Amino acid sequence: MAQDRKNICKSVASPRASVHPSDRELIDGIRRGSELHFTYLYDRYFQRIFGFVYLRMRNRADAEEVVQETFTAVYRSIDAYRGQSSLAAWIYGIAKNTVNNHIRRSRAQSQRVEKAEAELTRGLQNLDACTPEEHLSLRRCEDAVRESLESVGEWHAEAFVLRHFEDLPIDEIARRVCRSNDAVRSSLYRMKKLLVEAVDAGAAAT
Repeated sequence: MAQDRKNICKSVASPRASVHPSDRELIDGIRRGSELHFTYLYDRYFQRIFGFVYLRMRNRADAEEVVQETFTAVYRSIDAYRGQSSLAAWIYGIAKNTVNNHIRRSRAQSQRVEKAEAELTRGLQNLDACTPEEHLSLRRCEDAVRESLESVGEWHAEAFVLRHFEDLPIDEIARRVCRSNDAVRSSLYRMKKLLVEAVDAGAAAT
């Protein structure tokens, strides 16, 4: 996946040719490994796919991520296109599936976050009644969480603290960290994911 995204980035930077190939020519070119043909496809459909995705995500940062995943999938699965629908319809179908998968992952992640937060809160509230093993587990979770916070940029950690410890609204956090509201929302989601993974890792180490 990472290599595919590098290929996509290189493709976007490729020089434009003087002709305007048809969709059929784009498909044939991409199948031959032509980055220039992928550039044409990307440029031809990016705005439509982005608008389609953004209407469903309502978050620019998430929409951009989903669009990149969509075109990565197009690049990787172009051999699976059989021409039974238009190229545009095929790409829209991939975008729709990518959006749905992203939403499902987000919901599942939110549920895991809520569960982890509840368990951690109960553990802290009942700290005096914890067994030595439970104390050790909490300490390892705490160390894992601290390591995760140290691994991200300073503004990400600051935004997380402002949201979850000072209960500030998104627009105020965005003002303080000099980022857009969408960037803050995206950062908070990723921070929660990191923390859940850290708690899981801490629990697994016991």
